[in-house]
Formats: sequence, C-alpha cells, structure tokens
Amino acid sequence: MRTATPYYQKISRATVKKDCTTSYEIEKKKVMESLKDVNRVSVTTDLWKSDQKVSYMIVTCHYVDSSWNLQKRNLSFLDIPPPHNGVSICDVLNKCLVKWRIENKIWSIIVDNASYNDVAVRMLKDNVSYKNNFPLAGKLFHVRCCAHILNLLVQDGLSEIQDIIFNVHESVKHIPASETHVNIFSEISNQLKQSSKKLVLDCCTRWNATFCMLSTALEFKDVFPRYAARDATYTFLPSEEDWKKVSVVCSFFEEFNEITHLILGSEYPTSNLFLTELYTIKKLLNEASADEGSFIVEMINKMKTKFDKYWCDNNLLISIVAVLDPRNKMKLIEWCFPEIYSVGDAIEHISMVCETLHILYNEYVEAHKTSVDSSNVQSETQRESSIGRSNLNGRGRVFDAMYLYGKGKARD
Repeated sequence: MRTATPYYQKISRATVKKDCTTSYEIEKKKVMESLKDVNRVSVTTDLWKSDQKVSYMIVTCHYVDSSWNLQKRNLSFLDIPPPHNGVSICDVLNKCLVKWRIENKIWSIIVDNASYNDVAVRMLKDNVSYKNNFPLAGKLFHVRCCAHILNLLVQDGLSEIQDIIFNVHESVKHIPASETHVNIFSEISNQLKQSSKKLVLDCCTRWNATFCMLSTALEFKDVFPRYAARDATYTFLPSEEDWKKVSVVCSFFEEFNEITHLILGSEYPTSNLFLTELYTIKKLLNEASADEGSFIVEMINKMKTKFDKYWCDNNLLISIVAVLDPRNKMKLIEWCFPEIYSVGDAIEHISMVCETLHILYNEYVEAHKTSVDSSNVQSETQRESSIGRSNLNGRGRVFDAMYLYGKGKARD
C-alpha cells in the first residue's frame, strides 16, 4: 500500500471499529431526526440463514419524508437466536421498533407467507395497538409479500414439470464440474457461433433462476448433442422433444419473469403498480388453462389453485393504492376484478373497496378535525383580540380581557 500510496498510514483494527461505530451513530441520528416528522411508516422484514446456519433478520422502514420524497432505511440487521418461532421474532421486532421510537407510527408490516410470521404479526399488533390507532381497525396492518406469493405460485407449477427440467439441470450442472468440460463446451460453442452467454445453474429458492437456466440452456441446445459425442461421462442429454417443451415453458413464463423483475427491481416499485400485474397473471393462467391438450395444463391448473388460495380474499391495500393513483381511480378495479374473481365475487369485492375508501376517508377527516378546529379557534381568538384592542383604543390588558370575556358570554 505504501508503494501505491506513499502517504498511506496504517490504521489499527480498533480505529477502524471506532470509526465505523461513529459513522453508524451519526447516520442513526439523521434517520431518527427524519422519522420525528413522520406520522406513519411501513415496515418490511425478512429472515434467512447463512452458510454457517446462523439466522438473520433485516428490518426496513419505508416512509414519505417532510419533502414528499419516498424514503427507505434499513433499521436493523439482527441475529435471531433459536427457536425461530413467532414469539421470538415478535420480541426482536418489537424491540427494534421501540428502539427507533416508531412503535406508535406503524401503518403496515409486510412479511412473507411463513406461518411463524402470521403469529409474530398478530402478537405485534396486540402489543402496539394500545398506543396506535390503526386505520380500518388494523385491516391494513398485515400485508403478505407479493414477490413471495409469486415465487410460491411458480414454484408450485414448476414442480409438475420436474421431468422436463431434470435433464437440463443436470446438463448445466455437469459442464462447470471440470475445466476440461468447460473447454470442450466452449470450443463447440465457438465453432457453431453460438451465444456468448454462460450457462446459469438454478437456485431452489428463486423461480426466476430456473427460468434463466432454461432460457439460457435453450440457446445452446445444438451444442449439447455435439458435446455428448465427445464426453462419454455425460448421460443427461435432453431429447429434441424435451427442448420443444422447454421452449413452450420459457415462452409461457416470459411474462412472469418481467413481472418478477418489476416487483423485485431496484427502481423501488410502489404498490399502485401491482394490481395490473395480478390481472396479467390471472389472464395468462385463464387463457393457458383453456388449451386442454397442452402438456403444461396440469401445471397451469396447479398455479391457478395457488393463485386463488392467496387472492381469494380481496387485498385491500393493493386495491386502495391502485384507486388513489389518479390515472386509475375505480375504473381499474372495475376492469381487473372480473378477471381475477368470479362474477359474484367481483361485484362483492368492488363494493368492499368503495365502502373501505369511504370509511378510510371519514377516519382521516375525524383524525384531523380536532387539529383544524383548534387552529380555527386560535386564529379567531387572535382576530377578535386585535379588533378589541382597536375598538378600546389601547386602554390596557384589563380592557382586552373584559372585551374577550364579554364576547364569550355573548356567544354563550
């Protein structure tokens, strides 16, 4: 380092630790100062295990600041000791909210669909309800993660075509296992002037990794037979029929992949975008299920069942924010719901959204009525005081008080 930078000075581990802690405390104060001016926040949280089998939970706060800018701040990255049940997760989450002084500002909490999260959110709601007036009696407090539901939906469908995926998976897994395999595969690919992409192995927790694996492998379908002729240990060559099925599967999931990128994208998607994507998913499933001769019809039916399981009840939060988008209003609800639900359920859910919006508006008016009234009374008092002083020609505070007292008696 001194050769590259002559003025470099070695820093001890203790100094680095102290600087990191100081920087954290400075940023923490900035975030807490920003949260003071916020009335409502939403919280997202997720739990996962590291390679060392240590469980971590991250807590992220979302809010609109005083300048009307959408903000996202990671509040805590916590080690969760076992047992990993709803009670322990609720305790850790509650401590985090109290530490940041936002326990009475929670509007909603977004979690995945694990059963322990249902318990944790229900307990957390009970803990903070005594100091937090939830809108709509807490109907918007527990929100299920759309990205996680979409992942479960597609994973359920892919389980029906594992026989098609297996050979492709094993083929992609075989190539990087040896440098010799990679060299042979690359040489054949260059001879055929194939794509410069690299093969991608799927991940069991993310469905779009499976889509990426299939779509990338499909571009090399002419390379695999030639590779099999050079490597006797390779025994997972997909047939021509398998590749045709992979092509159909990739075509079907192309739209799902775009929706996943929208929801999980880095451009900070907001909830008003989700209803149209749900509509698109249900429309795709309905259209695909009509082709009873297709080999993926069982996969489609399983996905429709999973979709109806999670969306049979109206998701009020997504519906409300879609209506509040001035480009949509109620027209989007009236257009999407007949596709997502049956005719009878669609009418019922549309009425529910209208009724909920009226209730939410009335709650908002009632919540701000007191502050508006006190502001009006204060301004009226100041106006009368100035009038009194003018009429009494400045005879002193006693006459001002007598004037205001007389005005109050006259109103009584």
